[in-house]
Amino acid sequence: MNPIIESKPAVMLYFYNDGCQPCLALRPKIASLIRNEFPKIECSYIDAAQQPEFAAMYGVFSSPTIIFLFEGKEFRRYSKYVSTASVYEEISRPYNLMFNS
Repeated sequence: MNPIIESKPAVMLYFYNDGCQPCLALRPKIASLIRNEFPKIECSYIDAAQQPEFAAMYGVFSSPTIIFLFEGKEFRRYSKYVSTASVYEEISRPYNLMFNS
């Protein structure tokens, strides 16, 4: 298991490929969302083309793929076309339960 995932209660893994235009367009939007709304989520950006073994370990075969883990367990996975509004809606509840209770 990844040391970041083991040591942090909430983690986002963002798998991208620099040749993927949706990856490049979405990354700053997701980074801003996490920074502003979910600051306690540890973010890790992984170039799937440079680290194919790591991507395969998480079953990532398309870019972008975003995986949210809470307490080391996968909570939600998004692939290809991702709406920041849906990410916000789906992550808010577990995040608030974990950090604002």
